[in-house]
Amino acid sequence: MKRFEYSRADAPKQAATSASSKDASFIAGGTNLLDLMKLEIETPIKLVDITRLELEQVETTADGGLRIGTLVTNSDLAAHPEVIANYPVLSRAILAGATGQLRNRATTGGNFLQRTRCYYFYQTDSACNKREPGTGCPAINGENRTLAVLGTSDSCIAQHPSDMAVAMRLLDAKIETVKADGSTRAIDVKDFYCLPKDTPHIENVLEAGELITHVVLPAPIKGMHTYDKVRDRASYAFALVSCAAVIDADDNGNLKTVRLAFGGIGTKPWRNEEVEALLTDTDGNSDVITQAADLLLRDAKGNGQNDFKIPLTRRLLKQVIQRALAGEGA
Repeated sequence: MKRFEYSRADAPKQAATSASSKDASFIAGGTNLLDLMKLEIETPIKLVDITRLELEQVETTADGGLRIGTLVTNSDLAAHPEVIANYPVLSRAILAGATGQLRNRATTGGNFLQRTRCYYFYQTDSACNKREPGTGCPAINGENRTLAVLGTSDSCIAQHPSDMAVAMRLLDAKIETVKADGSTRAIDVKDFYCLPKDTPHIENVLEAGELITHVVLPAPIKGMHTYDKVRDRASYAFALVSCAAVIDADDNGNLKTVRLAFGGIGTKPWRNEEVEALLTDTDGNSDVITQAADLLLRDAKGNGQNDFKIPLTRRLLKQVIQRALAGEGA
């Protein structure tokens, strides 16, 4: 591990200012950053510890939503009574990720910023446009079984790894931040992540030193909440395909509310509101599910080993809709 400067911040603006210099990083739980530093994939010359900041609260907002501090751990968020009662899809998504020990350390803000698990990104003697822009993407014609089929480019097909972020995208969360100059802004999760295009090393819209302080959820959504995750093993495995869903069906078996977000298949948490609109106010029959799957996967592109993700996503979409119509789930 390369040498670095270490400091602790006592206020969000101080943290943002301290981390605004080149090659500086925040550290809180560190569950992903420390691994990247050990492998010298990330080599910050300065670490700003934010664990002393008063950002560990979960508060109810005036409109009935939740405001979650960036330092709330994944374990605490998943177990929070308000989350379990009103946002069970979020609780289930968090509990589907990593191990209990990692969830005890990993933070809400840090979870949004975890890096891809593409083999070549972690293999430092290999080319990787995300790690070293302009060197190439060997995954396109190489080991790509776990990688993305949506939102890819000729420069990168790395998948987004987070389970929590998929549920946050489904719930229309907003990310609140503070910049180095003390100004603040709120970013819709749908606008937070960048597609790789020809700049896969730029993964989100944060500026240098910009610190996530809170995540705000709108009022709860009525319906079946579920998070279905298809993976190679039952524990501590990243999604091959996952689906976060909130679906409300009336007594006549018609779909009144349909929200769907997918993980494992995209270069970012993937949601297509056109698909939701197509399914809404229908009886969810096989024909309409097929049309919805066609629309969802219209631009999907496999690269050999990950081709199976396309039919697997179709089956998962069908399963989730049928469970909702059968009255299963929370």
